[in-house]
Amino acid sequence: MGDLAVGARSGHDEPEDEREVISGSGPAGADDAHDPESSARDADQPGEAEGESGDSGAKKQRSFWKELPLLIGIALLLALLIKTFLVQAFSIPSDSMQNTLQQGDRVLVDKLTPWFGSEPERGEVVVFHDPGNWLAGEPTPTPNAIQKALSFIGLMPSAEEKDLIKRVVGVGGDTVECKGTGPLLVNGQALNEPFVFPGNTACSDDPDGGQFKVKVPEGKLWVMGDHRQNSMDSRYHQDDPGGGFVPVDNVVGRAFVIAWPPTRWATLPVPETFDQPGLAAAMSAAPGALGLAGAVPFVVWRRRKALRAQA
Repeated sequence: MGDLAVGARSGHDEPEDEREVISGSGPAGADDAHDPESSARDADQPGEAEGESGDSGAKKQRSFWKELPLLIGIALLLALLIKTFLVQAFSIPSDSMQNTLQQGDRVLVDKLTPWFGSEPERGEVVVFHDPGNWLAGEPTPTPNAIQKALSFIGLMPSAEEKDLIKRVVGVGGDTVECKGTGPLLVNGQALNEPFVFPGNTACSDDPDGGQFKVKVPEGKLWVMGDHRQNSMDSRYHQDDPGGGFVPVDNVVGRAFVIAWPPTRWATLPVPETFDQPGLAAAMSAAPGALGLAGAVPFVVWRRRKALRAQA
């Protein structure tokens, strides 16, 4: 085809040997640089390559769009699994945990640890389901359909669930007490609570529940807000079903970090005051006593066996 085109352009027949040279049958590149048609062919080849590359790119692009729904589905499934079993975001709706938490903060809650049998400890900030109409009369946000969907899969904080967030100050077996304005006593040990809202006292000197002495039943928690004079916590639900105690089974998980806004980012460690010596003395004695009680029958049985063997 190239030879015919050259012939037509020149308007006369060319010798056989000359056509062979023009067609490139001689040494590679020897005369192609001087051949107009060869130059035209070379100019056309990049265009064809670009066309082929463009088609390949279009195919790849179409393939990506076909895979996009699958990728979105996998991402949503992972988000749902993470929200259900690992970590969930919650929005702080009130000022009851100031200054540790501010209204509007978003916290991440560890939901994995309870799956391994770990129970809340003193000093932890926990999210828990309403144990007995503590939120009665409180306004509940009404999210739209998109917000509900995003909240369900864990891409938005829970907005309409009946959950609360407080600090654990007493666990099963503890005696928690408030006299006057404080300090708060746990198993007779006074707590130093620098996390309490500035200007508040550790205890509230009021007749509505601020003065108390309770022994926390096994499997239950006694919780209080850090904004002591602005927190309807365990103290003010002692006359409700459950006596103000929160069942451990109601705990969603421990809040371990403030994730939003970025300027508020911080971890939520257990304050040092809850690690002071003697605070858990009452609890540490219980396992020893139970162990001793279990060992006595075994020792008696061994002694009787030895006496029968001697007889």
